[in-house]
Amino acid sequence: MARTNSGEQMGLDLGDADLNDFIADGMPRVEAALQKSLSTGESFLTDKVQHLALAGGKRFRPMFALLASRYGTDVPTAPAAVVDAAVVVELTHLATLYHDDVMDEAERRRGTPSANARWDNSVAILAGDYIFAAASAIMADLGTDTVRHFSETFGELVTGQMRETVGCPEGTDPVEHYMTVIQEKTGVLIASAGYLGSLHGGAPEEYCTALFQFGRNLGQIFQIIDDIIDVWSDPKESGKTPGTDLREGVFTLPVLYAMQEDTDGGRRLREILTGPVTEDALVDEALTLIRTSDGRERSLADVEHYRDLGRAELAKLPAGATTTALTELMDYSLARLG
Repeated sequence: MARTNSGEQMGLDLGDADLNDFIADGMPRVEAALQKSLSTGESFLTDKVQHLALAGGKRFRPMFALLASRYGTDVPTAPAAVVDAAVVVELTHLATLYHDDVMDEAERRRGTPSANARWDNSVAILAGDYIFAAASAIMADLGTDTVRHFSETFGELVTGQMRETVGCPEGTDPVEHYMTVIQEKTGVLIASAGYLGSLHGGAPEEYCTALFQFGRNLGQIFQIIDDIIDVWSDPKESGKTPGTDLREGVFTLPVLYAMQEDTDGGRRLREILTGPVTEDALVDEALTLIRTSDGRERSLADVEHYRDLGRAELAKLPAGATTTALTELMDYSLARLG
């Protein structure tokens, strides 16, 4: 699926010329509308709120919204309302990144200093808030159905962040807790992209619902793959430093599975991972223990589970180029493992 067409943010060939042209036309329109929204306001604000958007990003959610709109329209270019819906989703995603970086005390994002590192926490929080305001202004023109839907989406996003912050309650399965967190923090916004794109494309309600559920499962797949990459990736290829999550005290799915093992490695891992790990030697030891566990295999089994659920939702949609492209998006996530 590799492709170098500059109109496709993720570098994908969607397997159909008309679909490629549709996305190649729509994504620059989304980008232009996104930048316009972020450049409106006082200059001391706009340089802050544009910071992460200008740093790049795959823009996967807007692309999914554009694809989803195809179930309601066969016009050669995306309707303006679909572009606006895609921008709303991406603005919300950007705003959450500002707030996440403050909570995680992150120093970098997308290869550039995070807003909280470049300025301070207060500026980063306010910049995120302003981006939410920009998204709300666009939603107001999209109608009450969109506002109502997004109020539910935003509520779930905050619930997921709070669930992660509070931590796993005693007596609760840590894996189950983690799966719920990533569903609420990652899956719901991808799901919303599918729902709003199809809604404003004029798709029937049953298609909108199927795309919403497909997006949830796709979000789980993407996050679990990211979890695996954090431990097993080659920094030269991925650009990521293995063990970043461990250093931040975030125990992802393969880590949780490794910690469950009743082995010398599992017991030692539990001794090390009582919180954030800052010593390089301990990070390296923990990574070695995780890599020799069954964490990767069990995590990949979960990926296959969510792929099956995703395929079941796509089976509710009409066969064609768009459904094929969405099927391949799930495969693309696995290809990231190399």
